[in-house]
Amino acid sequence: MSNQSNPNYFRLGAFVLAAIGILIAVILIFGSGQLFKKSFMVETYVNQSITGLDTGAAVRFRGVKIGQVTYIGLSGALYEDKIPFGERRQYVVVRMQILGEKLSEEKIKQFARNNLKATIKSMGITGVNYVEFDFDSRSTDYAALPFSWTPEYPVIPSLPNKADQIILGIQKMIDAVNHLDIEGTQKKFDSLITNLNVMMAGDAKDNGGLIYSVRDLNVLLARITKVTDKDELNILMRELVGTMVALRQTVTSIQGDTSLTIDNLKQTSEQLNEFTRIASQSPSSLIWSAPPPKIVLPLNGTQEQSGVQK
Repeated sequence: MSNQSNPNYFRLGAFVLAAIGILIAVILIFGSGQLFKKSFMVETYVNQSITGLDTGAAVRFRGVKIGQVTYIGLSGALYEDKIPFGERRQYVVVRMQILGEKLSEEKIKQFARNNLKATIKSMGITGVNYVEFDFDSRSTDYAALPFSWTPEYPVIPSLPNKADQIILGIQKMIDAVNHLDIEGTQKKFDSLITNLNVMMAGDAKDNGGLIYSVRDLNVLLARITKVTDKDELNILMRELVGTMVALRQTVTSIQGDTSLTIDNLKQTSEQLNEFTRIASQSPSSLIWSAPPPKIVLPLNGTQEQSGVQK
């Protein structure tokens, strides 16, 4: 009976070995790209709950898959085991394997210096999370988490997810409201209302209030309307025009007299210059020569000279 069962065992063993060989061949054919692809490790620290993020979750850079999560643990167990429990930071340490031929560890370090951040995001209503890499310039609003240990792999700073950012913003707003001087603001508002009431109604002294000012303005407008209706404004305008015409005529007359006076002064100056010239050339002529002709001042804009009297 054993002789009859030996061929069956042989066939069964050959079948198992063939199946194992086929499985290994399939793995080598379809998985060789992943097995022999260059990769390196990075890690990030999270100071919040990472519910929904498990080992094997995708790591994406702007939506493109570049690796996967390989380890999730606590910094207290990895780096802070010798630090007192009360002084531990208790960050969540997420380690990731980054795959790629052109993406190297040095490039990731350079990207991290240029605000490359890691954020845990949700894939939708499924509750499954993944790690998203992207550049973010809000480093002043969300500083990198501080740590005092030497990391085993390059560290990518993390950002809180959208929900935590909203909660953090609400907390900041509540803190700002708590620091507001509401009582002082209310007192200033009451003082403003009191001043407005005084401005409107007056203070029973020199200030009659805005209401009385409006009444006075209405009276003034009524008087202006009354003057306009009686044509007194038109009469005043005609008198003003007449006054301007008379003033213009007076100015014109004064300009004519001024021109005549200037001409006379010019002639007198010329004669005086001539007299000075003769006196400087022949001083004796002033004594021995005949007297100069008599100068007759012009009359009514005309210039006449009389004969020489000897």
